[in-house]
Amino acid sequence: MRVRPTVRTGLAGTAAAVAGSLLLAGCGSDAPAAEQKLHDRLPASVKSSGVLRIGAELNYPPVDFKDDSGKPAGLDPDLAEAIGKELGVKVQFVDTAFDKLLPGLSTNEFDLVMSGMSDNRQRREGTDEAGKQIHPGVDFVDYFIAGTSIVVPKGNPKGVNSLDDLCGQTVALQRGTTQATVIQRQTAACEKVKKPLGIKLTDSDADALTLVAGGKAAADLSDFPVAAGVAQKGFGGAQFQLAGQPLQSGPFGMAVAKSNEQLRDTLAKALDQVIRSGEYEKILTKWGVTAGAAQNAVVNGGF
Repeated sequence: MRVRPTVRTGLAGTAAAVAGSLLLAGCGSDAPAAEQKLHDRLPASVKSSGVLRIGAELNYPPVDFKDDSGKPAGLDPDLAEAIGKELGVKVQFVDTAFDKLLPGLSTNEFDLVMSGMSDNRQRREGTDEAGKQIHPGVDFVDYFIAGTSIVVPKGNPKGVNSLDDLCGQTVALQRGTTQATVIQRQTAACEKVKKPLGIKLTDSDADALTLVAGGKAAADLSDFPVAAGVAQKGFGGAQFQLAGQPLQSGPFGMAVAKSNEQLRDTLAKALDQVIRSGEYEKILTKWGVTAGAAQNAVVNGGF
C-alpha cells in the first residue's frame, strides 16, 4: 500500500521540487449554517486564504492522477473536493514526489497530505526502519481501507502466489512506499533459504510496472485499488494480473502535522459529514473501490 493507505518510509528532502499547483472548486462564503460552523473551526491561516493546500503525487490512478486536461482526478481529489465543500473552502493540490510529501508537510509546503498514503506507526512517529528520526511525525485522519497486492504479467509466468515465491527473483516497486518496507523485510526470509531477493526501487509505480512488463522484474507491489485497475485495464500496452491474496490491509489517511490538532479534528468532522451525506459512497462507487469503504473517520487508526 503507498501503505503510495503504508499504501509510499525512508523519507528525505524537501517539497521544493513541486510539479505544480492545481485548484478544485469548493463552496464560497454563502455556505449553509452547518458548513459555516465547520469553517469557523479551521485554523486561521486556512480561513483567511479560503484554500486548503493538499500535497499529493498525482500519478497513482485511480487514487490520484491528472485527467486529460491536466486537472486532479481520482478517489482522493473527489473526496477532497467533497470535504472542501463541507468546510466552505477551495482545495488546491500540489503535485509532489511521494517521498517528498511528509518532509514538505513539515516545512509547511501544504496543510495536509492526501495521496493514497497508509497510516502506520513509523510515519506517525517520523522514524525510518532503524528507528532514526527523519521528520517530526504526523497525525492521520483515516478515510479508506486498502491492502497491498502483488502484480505480475498476465499468465503469471514465474508462478508467484506469495512473498516467499519472490525469493530468488527481482521485484520492482516505488521507493518510499509501505510496499518498499514490506519487501525490505522479506529480504531476510529469502536469505535464510539462500535465495537472495533482488529489489529495484523506482520513482513511480508506473516505472515499476514498466520493468515488470519488460521482463526485468518478476512482480510489482502496490496498493489494491491501483493494482486492481492495472489488472483490469493493463498498462502501457502490457497486460497484468494479481497474484495470491492481498497482504496486510490498513487505512489510507490524510496526514496532518502533529502541531495542527485543530485542522486534524476539523477534517475528521468534515469527513464524517461526507460519509453520512451519502456522497462518500457515490465517490467510491464512481472509482470502483467500494470494498475499501470506511464506516467513519478515525484518527491514527493504523498499525
